[in-house]
Amino acid sequence: MARRRTATKTATDLAPKRSRGQASKKKATPGPLINVRHMGRKDIGDVWEFLKISFRDVNAETVEYQRPRSRQRFEEIFEEDGIEQLVFEVDNEIVAYAECSYEVTGSDNWINPRYFDKREMNPLFVDELAVHPEWHGKGVGSFALEQLHHLARVHGHNHIVLEVAENNERALGWYKKRQFRKLDAAIFMACPVAIEPELLPPRELPKPRADEPPDDGSSDESPEE
Repeated sequence: MARRRTATKTATDLAPKRSRGQASKKKATPGPLINVRHMGRKDIGDVWEFLKISFRDVNAETVEYQRPRSRQRFEEIFEEDGIEQLVFEVDNEIVAYAECSYEVTGSDNWINPRYFDKREMNPLFVDELAVHPEWHGKGVGSFALEQLHHLARVHGHNHIVLEVAENNERALGWYKKRQFRKLDAAIFMACPVAIEPELLPPRELPKPRADEPPDDGSSDESPEE
């Protein structure tokens, strides 16, 4: 009678079998933690430098400045009531900045409140939303916009309104993907004008006729009384 052969068990056979769904998975490395806080007076200098970096390329191509015109104006905004200034940080590094107001404010504001009243819109006005160029595409802008949506809901505002340069295609496309739509058709327009000197060039005057006295604008006659 032939002997039955017994299969030799390997270390793999002796290891406990894992059920389906329990396949080994490497633990995902957590991403950087982003923090938001209100801007303080001590932050003015750092945020101003951040804004210059964030809008440097955009301002080179747009008619209007996409940030406050000067450091002095930025400091004045900090002193104004009704304006929220938020700083977003990763590892104590500023990666984004948002500035918004709950109503039309500021002496240099051109917004017409009646436009929104007629349409039953109670907007949160976003004056600035900037992300550091090195942090584009990493979820920073989405988190900042989510924070603005949160502020709008908490304070009873049913819209968010902001301004984007029409030739800032990157930002325009980003907002359109997030349900923003164009409100007004107003755009900056220009037409070319041929450059000319302020003063006319020398011109040859017509020769006087022999039967006419010289026309030099003077007269020997006295005005009639």
